[in-house]
Amino acid sequence: MQTIQRKLSEKKHIALVAHDHRKADLLAWTKQNQAQLANHTLYATGTTGHLLNQETGLDIIQMISGPMGGDQQIGALISECKIDVLVFFWDPLNAVPHDPDVKALLRIASVWNIPMALNRATADFIFSSALIAQSTDIEIPDYQSYINARKIL
Repeated sequence: MQTIQRKLSEKKHIALVAHDHRKADLLAWTKQNQAQLANHTLYATGTTGHLLNQETGLDIIQMISGPMGGDQQIGALISECKIDVLVFFWDPLNAVPHDPDVKALLRIASVWNIPMALNRATADFIFSSALIAQSTDIEIPDYQSYINARKIL
């Protein structure tokens, strides 16, 4: 598939997601990075968003709970180019009933080439990068060219 450039602004749209066994870790990471996160627009799945808002006071746009479709809502926002960074403290050792939704979210974030942290170390690397606070370009699929090519067939 062909690609095009997408400009990420200085103020990123960041999705925060955590499995139950990783919520405390994401909360600790969020508190550690609270001043930096406050400069961006934050989204989260329901339970995680509620916890982070209650404990930090950060303004967070909340989706519904992950098992109820919140992962899919975040994925839809990614595919609409409305999310720039995904921080998902995933628990690979604990099976969850909505595992297909989780895999779909990870897949769509990869397809749309957004920075994605699945653990604290990667989140630290992303948030210590100067690019988190700068405008930058990323390559994304050229969906319009894909659609136009399909019309020919």
